[in-house]
Amino acid sequence: MTDSNNVAEVEVAQNELAHSLGELQKSADIDINTYETQEWLSSLEYVLESQGPERVKFLIDQLRDRAAEHGVPLTADTSTPYVNTIPPQKQPAYPGNRELERRIKSIIRWNAMAMVVRANKRGGGVGGHISTFASSATLYEVAFNHFFKGRGADGYSGDSVYFQGHASPGMYSRAFVEGRLDEEKLENFRRELSEGGGLSSYPHPWLMPEFWEYPTVSMGLGPIMAIYQARFNEYLNDRGLKNTKGQKVWAFLGDGECDEPETLGAIGLASREKLDNLIFVINCNLQRLDGPVRGNGKIIQELESIFHGAGWNVIKVIWGSEWDELLARDKTGLLAKRMNEVVDGQYQKYTSMPGSYIREHFFGKYPELLELVKHLSDEKLERIRRGGHDPEKVYAAYKQAVELNNGKPTVILAKTVKGYGLGEAGEGRNVAHNQKKMNEAELLEFRTRFGIPISDEEVGNAPFYKPPASSAEMKYLQERRKALGGPVPSRPANPPTMEVPSMEDFGKLIGKLENKSISTTFAVVQTLIAMCRDKKIGKNVVPIVPDESRTFGMEGMFRQFGIYAHAGQLYEPADSDQIAFYKEAQDGQILEEGITECGSMSSFNAAGTAYSCHGVNMIPFYIYYSMFGFQRVGDSIWAAADMRAKGFLVGGTAGRTTLNGEGLQHQDGHSLLNAIAYPTVRAYDPAFAYEVVVIVQEGLQRMYADGEQCIYYITAENEEYMHPEMPEGCEEGIVKGMYKFKSVDADGAKQRVQLFGSGAILNCALKAQEILAEKYSISSDVWSVTSYTQLRREAGACERWNRLHPTETPRKSYLEKTLEGVEGPFISASDYVRALGEQLTPWIPGDYYVLGTDGMGRSETREALRRHFEVDAESIVIATLYRLAKAGEYEMADVAAAIKDLDYDADKIDPYFA
Repeated sequence: MTDSNNVAEVEVAQNELAHSLGELQKSADIDINTYETQEWLSSLEYVLESQGPERVKFLIDQLRDRAAEHGVPLTADTSTPYVNTIPPQKQPAYPGNRELERRIKSIIRWNAMAMVVRANKRGGGVGGHISTFASSATLYEVAFNHFFKGRGADGYSGDSVYFQGHASPGMYSRAFVEGRLDEEKLENFRRELSEGGGLSSYPHPWLMPEFWEYPTVSMGLGPIMAIYQARFNEYLNDRGLKNTKGQKVWAFLGDGECDEPETLGAIGLASREKLDNLIFVINCNLQRLDGPVRGNGKIIQELESIFHGAGWNVIKVIWGSEWDELLARDKTGLLAKRMNEVVDGQYQKYTSMPGSYIREHFFGKYPELLELVKHLSDEKLERIRRGGHDPEKVYAAYKQAVELNNGKPTVILAKTVKGYGLGEAGEGRNVAHNQKKMNEAELLEFRTRFGIPISDEEVGNAPFYKPPASSAEMKYLQERRKALGGPVPSRPANPPTMEVPSMEDFGKLIGKLENKSISTTFAVVQTLIAMCRDKKIGKNVVPIVPDESRTFGMEGMFRQFGIYAHAGQLYEPADSDQIAFYKEAQDGQILEEGITECGSMSSFNAAGTAYSCHGVNMIPFYIYYSMFGFQRVGDSIWAAADMRAKGFLVGGTAGRTTLNGEGLQHQDGHSLLNAIAYPTVRAYDPAFAYEVVVIVQEGLQRMYADGEQCIYYITAENEEYMHPEMPEGCEEGIVKGMYKFKSVDADGAKQRVQLFGSGAILNCALKAQEILAEKYSISSDVWSVTSYTQLRREAGACERWNRLHPTETPRKSYLEKTLEGVEGPFISASDYVRALGEQLTPWIPGDYYVLGTDGMGRSETREALRRHFEVDAESIVIATLYRLAKAGEYEMADVAAAIKDLDYDADKIDPYFA
């Protein structure tokens, strides 16, 4: 027995073992009355021919329901045979010029490959991926030629397309052939700092703001963002803000990407919300980066079952047209059986083997199948295509997907070969994903296979190729895109702005919140309500919350503004007798997302880019548990920054010690530190209501009136305390990051210190100020530091300018100007880790010491927690006295006496290690 025979037998044995339980069940289901069975089947055929498939489906559903009523157990099979969903007789005629489209696609494939090969020949290891686009070129080109709607005359009527990130060379190549990118740009792929500019590695709107719309290469984010984008399109339509009917949302992804929780985690939302404007195209090339996606299984069948179970339309595009004749001639059903038997790992093997191997191992199991293909040469067997490489099959799937409109989203599962066309360089191989280089023989093979008019002498240099403008290919390509509304992807250069409320407009709100015992979370919610009621921007505000509305005191908004539900409210809520009952409405304004921070952030991204996608300035205001923002979905926030999203993120119940009872998992002492890494995020930790209002108004002005593309992050605590009146002239300091809040001159004082406080801990600094004055005769100034990050960024920018312009007059930052001539030492305390405050160390004009909440959280009273983390008033006092003593302005013995006098345990455990 040959090794080849061994492989075939092992393959079949493994398949039989994996399905042993199912086979046992089948063996038990012996037909004891074939005559009766034939009668049933004949009846089904009659109904199908005379009344159509819908009637057949109705009758089968009735039979299933009646059987269930009588307790007959039925297995719901959510997968179908391993063949194309659309049979050949149901395929529509292909509308385009197949030959011209084939030549265009070949040229685009060549340039995509050449771009990556040339980049790697230049050295530097900049990389690039060939294989993903090689496998998906047909999937994209059919869509570009017949389905993707461009932005149209108004600039905002097109489809949203979430491209598979690793396929970006193909999109660049098409844009080059269209005349949107020049050869220099392609030459500088992944060399963005080169003269003349380059192209980003993947879809990055931040780097290419007039080209890309959505960043997708962080696996799993593209699919979930596409789902919430489709839902947000319905939100805009249902609220009468924009007619989005006719705009589809396409998401292209890989089968390996479906292992990411975000990819499939929200597909239930898509069916519940009846998003028939959403189309997933999953490129099933059966391969991840290192090997098969489901070597011992069938990923297409698995995904079909998952999506069917979630209520989606599923269209499988598995086999190319060459298989139609074989399936039609096979009267035994063995070909379809064999197709289902073979596991994906073996299918991957077939793609890299000659036709003789395929004949022996695929068809050779059953003599009838060998007979079926005896008229086909080995070369022909090797060349018969998978469905994802057949334009007619792909077109049929897309046409059905865009025309279904049955209240269900659609997924197309297209079987392809990773590295298709790369031959020995990587077609169907485990190394295909990382294939970046091709030798001259492989380039010649590629050139010849796809008919690129480049000479043998030139081919080794992998030159770019574009047909003359007068050629049939170029005319056809331009005509198709013009007919569909223009180029895709594209992004407008000059998005709209809008008028926003002024500080005077917010004056009434500030007065309402002064001299009240409230939390900053309450102040944030009241500000949000005022925004929703505002005549200028009210309808554009999008409140987003992940099932924590009542936690944040937002339940009063339910009745006023409603919770968005595409179907409206189909039930009477249990709390309908209460004022703040749970009100869902088709035109509801609040996006109450349920327990999903990633989903909520996807809604934020959709709303935050409505200005560029739809030409409508929407103002997302996403409030959530601060612990579950940057820590849990930081990647989604990074995507928001990349796609130039605008809006407000609010970390509710923030701080390590303000949410005291919840303990370690819920106590946020680091979100402000995490926020430092996001260049477009401006992070603030306000202490008082008026600070909240000033920051929000500034954000509205900057983002929506001035058109800046940034995100405002505001932490909000749940501790209630008295909020004072707004000091005159503090607005600039609040926005820039700090201002002097209160000064105390102690009787007989010999020293003066500066106390920095933020958020709820500002009150600890104020109490420390009193103790220092009353017990130790030390004067002090208390500063409200609303943003360490903004202070540091501006100071760092000034320092950089000075470093690069050494002969010019040095610039001074706001921080340096504000603290010029101020006496130290400077003591900082916040409810966050010490690294937050330590950012300012280089620019503080004197001794600077930072207190913070490093360590793991605890469930305790706020007072106990602040003593534990050493940020309470007494800890601030001790730190102040110690720093004075180190400077020789106080006695160490007096510091020790103060520790005892303040009833402070000097030997308590270090909170960092507790």
